[in-house]
Amino acid sequence: MFRDFVVSDESVGVRLDKFLAGSMPEFSRSEIQKFQVLRNGKNVKFSEKVCAGDKITVEIPEKQATVAAQNVSTDFDLDILYEDDDIIVVNKPRGVVMYPSAGNKTGTLVQNILAHTPLASAGGSVRPGVVHRLDKDTSGVMVFAKSNAAYNGLVKTFMAHDLTRKYIAFVWGVPNWESATITGNIARSSRNRQKMSMVKTGGKPATTLVDCINAWSRVGVSEFRCTLLTGRTHQIRVHLSAHGFPVLCDGVYGRGSSRLGSVKNADLLDFIKTHDGQMLHAEVLEFVHPITGEKMHFKAKLPDDMTELKYILESA
Repeated sequence: MFRDFVVSDESVGVRLDKFLAGSMPEFSRSEIQKFQVLRNGKNVKFSEKVCAGDKITVEIPEKQATVAAQNVSTDFDLDILYEDDDIIVVNKPRGVVMYPSAGNKTGTLVQNILAHTPLASAGGSVRPGVVHRLDKDTSGVMVFAKSNAAYNGLVKTFMAHDLTRKYIAFVWGVPNWESATITGNIARSSRNRQKMSMVKTGGKPATTLVDCINAWSRVGVSEFRCTLLTGRTHQIRVHLSAHGFPVLCDGVYGRGSSRLGSVKNADLLDFIKTHDGQMLHAEVLEFVHPITGEKMHFKAKLPDDMTELKYILESA
């Protein structure tokens, strides 16, 4: 099995083995160093640093290519919003990883879907049918491809941003505006490679439209509806945090510990202290069906914990 990667600007200067470990999290760096790898069609050492535009080709032994996805699982009930011969749309639960990786061999969303129906092989053995991602602790509507034709069509749709994606976020702070447009390039943090950050130069352009749909001034919390015009990693969380409205319960970008002292409502304080995972939910997904051309619209209801949080806020 062969997989190809193109090095983006944000990965320039990274060791080849480290670049591949980030691109193929289902394999450890020691496993990757046993694979046959070419850079721009030529042999390359894993210690060499990659350059922008490099085409990296990896040959993965068939045994290792299939092992990560060979086990299906039914660890939770699928919330299926729509299904036909080419696509399946589900409401992803919070706390569930997308697909198998080094630290998550079972219980992933892809494995649960595979227990229900086959997915497109075009996505690869570990990520079959996967055309977009949600973070482990983000819930909401997702589409997967069941046929290779649908996979190719959906990939083009997402690359062109020719779709609508709306999220609900509960955030710290109350704005003095009803709507705002946040723009700012996003790149991987130079201090922590697990985080993203807004940068003045480099990175990838990102735009998020934000509407404040509820505000609870007494407790200093608001409910935002965020519309993605681009699809960068952690885009909403990074944009909102950088502009002073970090998402509640976000352990990476939330800066919640500095806010807890101001929370006087006992129920809200208990909720924040006992919940892991950002209060962010992919509410709406709209796109044109890659096979039939039909306009599709899906809306996923808020998960129970966000519904509970809203009840606490309205009662505060």
